[in-house]
Amino acid sequence: MEKSLEAKKAEAEKKARQYENQVKTLLNKQRDAERHARNHRLIVHGAIMEGVFPFTASMDGESLKAFLIALSNLPGAWETAQKAQKTGDEG
Repeated sequence: MEKSLEAKKAEAEKKARQYENQVKTLLNKQRDAERHARNHRLIVHGAIMEGVFPFTASMDGESLKAFLIALSNLPGAWETAQKAQKTGDEG
């Protein structure tokens, strides 16, 4: 009878390890999907930026950041951004 309990325990431990591995696999897939979505979004946004402002393609990161900060400081920039965000949230 004792061997039967030990066998059941071993089988339960094996299943527990399998479930733990399944959880790890699912978490890895979720992280990969999130990373893929973020990368896609960054590429799309970069392409839009270059389409609207073609000269930004040749800018380094700091210059682009300074340009965007300057744009954000123009009169009405924040109101326009808020309207665009609301439109984006609705669509």
